[in-house]
Amino acid sequence: MRVLHLDQNHPLIIEQFSELGFQNEEDYTSSKEEVLQKIHLYDGLIIRSRFSLDQDFLEKATRLKFIGRLGAGLENIDTEYARSNDVFLAAAPEGNRNAVGEHTLGMLLSLFNKLQKADKEVRSGTWDREGNRGVELDGKTVGIIGYGNMGKAFAKKLRGFDVEVICYDIMGGVGNDDCRQVGILELQQRSDIISLHVPQTPDTIGMIHSGFIHKFHKPFWLLNTARGKCVITEDLVEALKSGKILGAGLDVLEYEKSSFEDMFTNRQIPAPFTHLIAAQNVVLSPHVAGWTVESKIKLAQTVVDKIKEKFC
Repeated sequence: MRVLHLDQNHPLIIEQFSELGFQNEEDYTSSKEEVLQKIHLYDGLIIRSRFSLDQDFLEKATRLKFIGRLGAGLENIDTEYARSNDVFLAAAPEGNRNAVGEHTLGMLLSLFNKLQKADKEVRSGTWDREGNRGVELDGKTVGIIGYGNMGKAFAKKLRGFDVEVICYDIMGGVGNDDCRQVGILELQQRSDIISLHVPQTPDTIGMIHSGFIHKFHKPFWLLNTARGKCVITEDLVEALKSGKILGAGLDVLEYEKSSFEDMFTNRQIPAPFTHLIAAQNVVLSPHVAGWTVESKIKLAQTVVDKIKEKFC
């Protein structure tokens, strides 16, 4: 098979494809229009998020048999059209779920212990112990929205804490020993912490909005290591100002480009984001929850294994 690699990944994917007899070609710089001119030559594509594979793109990929995406989500692919044309889709949520679980827990503990604020103050010569008094995770109820690979990984990381872990998911029967599945009303009634682990779909875009937030019975902490567009930033900021949301850990932002490689399309900082930058009860990271040394290897290996099982 002739395979086009559109994003750089761990070299093992090219090495192992070569061992399987695949012909690998790398193109990390051509525009989407330039790739369209030659896409009909390839049996396989390996991507992350450099650009979307819409129906127009896939229609021109007349030889295409598989798409491997080194990541969890498939929102940058017209999956319905691809599957209707028997294109095998290999995503790799198994490859970075552990990294996401660890990063989410790290953000939560950083928020609870004011580590960002304390670090900055000590570096500037301020020694404020009372102002950096933290809160403990034990005794809290952690609510997870979306209990797939990432949600389960986060719940697993919480095993060592004296917490109740509950989850809400549109699929029934997903709870396990680490987490009890509940309805949305119980989630909103009991949660002290909400962690998002949902894919980006029409149903999840904008799901965290003012109406949803104010249905929670208690002020809560919000974590988002899923997709930035799931949270309406303006509504989040208003909830932070009012105290309805006590703090937020955001690895993803509404303002990210679809490639996840940059933040703002026109380089202008939206007004709500200026509040997040200044807020002491907000922890930010640049979409790196699943971006570890180990996950880079595991993502590539997962895609290779799925394609090998399907075609070899």
